[in-house]
Amino acid sequence: MNRLIIVGVLVALMGLTGCAGMSDTQQRTITGGAAGAAGGAVIGAIAGNAGLGAAIGAGTGLLGGYLYGEHEDSKKQAYEAGYRQGQSSR
Repeated sequence: MNRLIIVGVLVALMGLTGCAGMSDTQQRTITGGAAGAAGGAVIGAIAGNAGLGAAIGAGTGLLGGYLYGEHEDSKKQAYEAGYRQGQSSR
């Protein structure tokens, strides 16, 4: 239970730190890692090992957040390219 509290405090502190200098993908990666760690810690605590659950959840969340951020960036680039093409054809 103590590990769960520690993980919860760390996740809260990560949420309070500034992400102003980060790209959207970096912010999504950090958010995914924090959410994954929190969820993994809860599931791990139920299963008997909150630390291992947090570690697995953090890794999975980081990967998911990164992939989602890259996907969103590619959509944004495609939109901007289409917008520029539309503006140049006027």
